[in-house]
Amino acid sequence: MLPQERPPRPPSDLNTLHPAIWPATAARTSGAVTIGGVDVRELAERYGTPLYVLDEEDVRSRCRDFRAAFEGSDVHYAGKAFLCKELVRWIDDEGLGLDVCSGGELAVALSVGFPAERITMHGNNKSAAELESALAAGVGRIVLDSFEEIARLGALAERLDVRPKVLIRVTTGVEAHTHEFIATAHDDQKFGLSLSSGAAAEGVRRVLDQPRLELVGLHSHIGSQIVDTAGFEVAARRLAVLLVEIRERHGLVLPELDLGGGYGIAYVEADTTPDIKVIADGLREIVAKVCANAGLPIPRLTVEPGRSIVGPGGVTLYEVGTVKDVEGLRTYVSVDGGMSDNVRTALYGADYTARLASRESEAAPMLSRIVGKHCESGDIVVRDHWLPADLVAGDLLAVAATGAYCRSLASNYNYLPKPAVVAVKDGISRLIVRGESVDDLLRGQL
Repeated sequence: MLPQERPPRPPSDLNTLHPAIWPATAARTSGAVTIGGVDVRELAERYGTPLYVLDEEDVRSRCRDFRAAFEGSDVHYAGKAFLCKELVRWIDDEGLGLDVCSGGELAVALSVGFPAERITMHGNNKSAAELESALAAGVGRIVLDSFEEIARLGALAERLDVRPKVLIRVTTGVEAHTHEFIATAHDDQKFGLSLSSGAAAEGVRRVLDQPRLELVGLHSHIGSQIVDTAGFEVAARRLAVLLVEIRERHGLVLPELDLGGGYGIAYVEADTTPDIKVIADGLREIVAKVCANAGLPIPRLTVEPGRSIVGPGGVTLYEVGTVKDVEGLRTYVSVDGGMSDNVRTALYGADYTARLASRESEAAPMLSRIVGKHCESGDIVVRDHWLPADLVAGDLLAVAATGAYCRSLASNYNYLPKPAVVAVKDGISRLIVRGESVDDLLRGQL
């Protein structure tokens, strides 16, 4: 959601945890927020703040929901949203595939024995070393993004005597209704081969000229934070035109169609949240219809949810450091993290919901801006939000829906260590990613 020019009216209850925004197990117990049955005050005391908290049951249940909704299709978790060894184990347990877009993400998956045949390798500029690692591991699919990559992979496959299955990433020209930086299917951007220019068709020809590459399908990803199927329908129709062209020109009927991911989640109460069953039924209907109209057999569908699996189950805990009233405007609430642990507000203009988490309050609402401790005026966690007027230093704030694209985009700006990630379930907390120390920040410096 993009920021509003004016903040909404204050909610009637500043203590409520809206179920569409907060993790499935989030609740208040004796005033404090609990997640997975664990009191946030206990988490802060044991692991420190800032702290990423991940509701394991929430994440696992969303994996199961996607598998059920897309029965008969392939569901691959998009690892770029957030990836660590323990999360890979959950994804494996729940029977999902996995998308990776770098050699590092691939290494994380392989380190815990994730089945390589259920991995798809993405990326707009995969290096020869990354491609070689993918081939050596035997990943199930490699998505090709450029002419150079087709030639590079073809040469590597010849040298290694392997025949990988590949898809062509097609830029369909669909303008997704989302922020410019997360819309990925319009022509003027770095991903894929353009359908309208003929580059996608030429990419198909070049792949078929490579004897060691097996073309099995087309891939499209129209963007992120999408809440309906309209854009997917346009993309599917345009991909069907290319599928027909491939059949007529090359005598080849491709058996797979990957429509990517990008399903939205709620960050604030005004956000619309898609019903994944409705999305799944809609996508299947769209693919069946466009294929019937084109005289094509229905290909096997693949989808790539990331944010919609891990985003809602994540919460970030902060400790309030200063509360500064700027008379006539708003109150600035400074926390012990900021843009180094959540850059989305600065990068995309993202909005979030926050709550006083260490206690309840019946104080009047005050218009607040939750900011970090970095030397940037744009270091904003939540741009405009209502918080209790009795907020003081030492209180804990929880920011909801931070499971996706927060830890994965984290930095060491101003030499702040990256926070730990803790999983919670059934009243037990477990450290799954160790927080950085000063020694970590200095390691590698000469």
